[in-house]
This record gives sequence, structure tokens and C-alpha cells, in this order.
Amino acid sequence: MSFEIDVTRQLGDTTIAARFTAPAGLTALFGPSGAGKTSILAMVAGLLRPDCGSIRVDGETLFDSAAGIDLPPERRRAGYVFQDSRLFPHRRVRDNLRYGWKLVPPDQRWMGLDDACAFLGIGHLLDRWPRSLSGGEAQRVAIGRALLSAPRFLLMDEPLSSLDTARREEILSVIERVRDELALPILYVSHDRAEVERLAGCVIGVG
Repeated sequence: MSFEIDVTRQLGDTTIAARFTAPAGLTALFGPSGAGKTSILAMVAGLLRPDCGSIRVDGETLFDSAAGIDLPPERRRAGYVFQDSRLFPHRRVRDNLRYGWKLVPPDQRWMGLDDACAFLGIGHLLDRWPRSLSGGEAQRVAIGRALLSAPRFLLMDEPLSSLDTARREEILSVIERVRDELALPILYVSHDRAEVERLAGCVIGVG
């Protein structure tokens, strides 16, 4: 199993809980806004600590409250793609892409800048500033930045929600290529049923 999740976290008056196992491929957390999908993603990334439970990805334990295991985010090797791309505005595309790559030990890198540019079709954007990019271009760069951080798995938080119809189709195709050609485990948050039905091999209802 790629994802084995059993977590509980109290946030104010809301209890966020998830318990599921999912096979290799793309697993979607599907449900309405405010149901806790992003919080579950943050727990897997190590950005939000569960009150109790366990998180295993591809056989490795990232968190286990009973065993006292809680790997820091940088050791979990998760590539995170947000809905609003979150590119560094003061860095050109080239430096955005290389940011995570430079932090990875050379023996763990499995994709280079040229490979990412060819895979995503973003070589012509390298000298551009993020503010000059379209929504689709920015999201492709964000996916490239995540891939260049040498992740063992990807976390995608509604990466299509801020795009128009044409750009959504463009990024859907990119995500399908990442899923099929790179074979990375992907945990994907969405509240769009058609999007989930197209992308996901496994769907987990939340909320």
C-alpha cells in the first residue's frame, strides 16, 4: 500500500479524523470545503501534528504516536503543490525550480532541471518572473519545483481550483503524466467530482 493513514486531530470544536489504506497511484481525498481534507494533507506532510495515530507512505513510518516517531517535514520527502502555486515572487522561474533541488543531497536527486523543463514544457519560462506567468504556467512551474525536490510522494491541494477551463485541462494532462510516467504515489485533495473521477484510482470520502 502506498498510503496507510490513521490520524485524529482536534482543531477547536472540530475533530479531523481519517483512517484509510490506498494502493499505488493517485488517491483523492474528496469532499466539501471545510471538511478537513487540507488538514489531513498537512498531517502527512508533517506541517500539522496529529493528536494520535500513524502515517505510513510506501512502507515507511512517518508518524506513529504510540512508538514516538514523528519525522520532520524535510525528512518525509514530500513534494507539496498548493492551489495557488506559492512561487517565490522575488526569484525568477529558474531559481524557483532550483530552490528545492539545491537542498537535496546529490545522491537522492532523480530529476534535473533540464529533465523537468522537458517533461513539463517550461524551458521557455526560465528567465521569467512569477508575476508574468499565466495561472497554468505558474502551476506547471510549481509542479516542477515539487518534482525537483526529489520527493518520494506528492501532495496536491486543489491545484486546479484557481484556473479557468482551458488551463484546467492543461494541468489535468500534466498530472496524468506525473501519475502514469513517474509512478509517484500522489495524495490529491479536491471537491470536484469530475476531476476526481478522471484522475484517481482510489477515492476517500472526507466529511
